[in-house]
Amino acid sequence: MTFVRVGGVAHHVTVEGSGPVCVLSAGLGLSWFDWEPVVPLLAPHRTVVRFDRPGHGLSAPAAAPPTAEGEAHRIAGLLAALGLPGPVTVVGHSIAGFHAEAFARIHPDRTAALVLVDSSVEEHPRPGRATAVARLLGAVLCAAGAPAALGPAVRRAAVRHDPAPADLVRRVYRTSRVLRGTLLENARYGAVAAGLLALRDRHPLPPRLPVTVLAAPDGSARWERRQRALARRLGAHYEAVVPSGHLVMLDRPDAVALAVLHPGQEAA
Repeated sequence: MTFVRVGGVAHHVTVEGSGPVCVLSAGLGLSWFDWEPVVPLLAPHRTVVRFDRPGHGLSAPAAAPPTAEGEAHRIAGLLAALGLPGPVTVVGHSIAGFHAEAFARIHPDRTAALVLVDSSVEEHPRPGRATAVARLLGAVLCAAGAPAALGPAVRRAAVRHDPAPADLVRRVYRTSRVLRGTLLENARYGAVAAGLLALRDRHPLPPRLPVTVLAAPDGSARWERRQRALARRLGAHYEAVVPSGHLVMLDRPDAVALAVLHPGQEAA
């Protein structure tokens, strides 16, 4: 188990495999072990970096509310702390798709490819001011003992056919730290989305950067339209991963692995 400090915060990170580097960042409230099915497919060919954002998994609480630019710099700082400065494939799932795209825009010389896994999409984000409310709610729920009483059960309800070991689920989701971290990221969702839109105006993606949008429409025509629109906006290869739910890395790890190993090509 490894911890590195980025911005004064201890981040839990795992590094496996060998070869070119890929960084995997999971969605809201998820942990490093949610990429577990993908790792054996990538590690023979890639150095696989998984990390927990502040307040997630085993990482320490956040020192400040997240921003799109700050999350991009977090990934860069993590790679620097690990001594892995070269161009990397950055993979973002759900809300972490915002962070991965921001990294590619702010650090183009450090980006080899971008893979968005059923990424969050916000065409007209509304930055909220609910950070204080989220912190108050977290304090109330933690004082009531909600994480220990309900955390693992909520995780199991949210992740269908959850393959994560029960001991890890208890270790992570019984903590007040993860509840508070999830609430904080959720409260800042609109602000991070708006920050990414601003970055798109100032920082174009590198020319000829391989970009893949993996979508899990799961029967939703509206979601598929939005994902296709995201792919067009980014000049990306679009792939509908069927069958799969939102947690594509659990439902179709093969599709995620192929998108990393063969960027811009068919993944399903």
